[in-house]
Amino acid sequence: MQRLTTPTRFQLTPSRVGCVFAWIGMSIYAASNSIATFLVNLGAANPLADGSSAITFSKLFLLGSLISLVPLWFLFRRDWTRDNLRALTRGDYALLTVASFLSTVLTPGLFFFALEHSNVTNVVLIGRIEPILFLVAASAFLKERIDPKYMLAGLIAFAGAALIISFRVRDEQCNFDVGEFAAIGATLSYVASALIARTALQRIPMGVFSIYRTAVGTLMFFVMISVLQGPQEFHNILEPLMLRWIWLYALVVIVAGQLIWFFALKYARSADISLATSVSPLVSILFAMLILGEQPGAGLVPGTALILLAIYVAQRKTGVALTSPVLRAVDSRVFSLGLVRAGWSRKARA
Repeated sequence: MQRLTTPTRFQLTPSRVGCVFAWIGMSIYAASNSIATFLVNLGAANPLADGSSAITFSKLFLLGSLISLVPLWFLFRRDWTRDNLRALTRGDYALLTVASFLSTVLTPGLFFFALEHSNVTNVVLIGRIEPILFLVAASAFLKERIDPKYMLAGLIAFAGAALIISFRVRDEQCNFDVGEFAAIGATLSYVASALIARTALQRIPMGVFSIYRTAVGTLMFFVMISVLQGPQEFHNILEPLMLRWIWLYALVVIVAGQLIWFFALKYARSADISLATSVSPLVSILFAMLILGEQPGAGLVPGTALILLAIYVAQRKTGVALTSPVLRAVDSRVFSLGLVRAGWSRKARA
């Protein structure tokens, strides 16, 4: 008698869930530059009595980070136990401190400087060097095996971004100046912070990492801006206009974006993170067009074609599909914070 077999159900593994988180986190961060620029422009259009702006990049980031500590503590306070803190070594605290400086001080500082001296489209397009750098760095420092096709996909995506920028330069829509160089520096800092975070999250509880990074990094950011620009930069930080809009930036960009990206760094493969970030220029340009009214120029179509080709190259014969079956399999319950305590081991990530 022939034995009937049932179709194998979709296996929801940590790496697949991490892949989905990578795409969601990428979308939030793709919108973050446009959201921040929109709010700063809003503050400039409504100056205070002394002529200063109620909303600046520095005020936005400082107050948003402070506000984000409240939900972070509510979500992760159970990780702050005496046993967890005693288990941390000096090396762990060093990793936490370096990660705090890179991700909460240097990277946003350079990105804000770039946005002040350039536009969102240029900044995000220059950031396309990040997927390639991340793959090379993950292979060199984390000893992760990288499929050559992902490197090829990253190079094609970077070529698409470069094509869009070249058309903008030719059409005199932008000049490669100090803002663009700051964007390159911010991208290098981001890659370094992502590698350190990926290493730290393997042995440090996510709650300890996220709260420590935010609290210490915010203090470092305040000190740095106060030294470079003077403490008066943060005067009038509690103006009504600022308080009315800060919740959008704090809850969407800092809290939601940070938590989702932490899940991606902890569980997703380096190749999946690189692939997700490869499509971010298209999403960023879309948000810049919708929110800020920026025009990407004549290079958008051929550049987009190359970026889509990069996605196709990376997806060919990939074990983790990034299309609808994965998205349908992951319901809202997967995104609950219980995911951290689901008992997944590091071996299951493979």
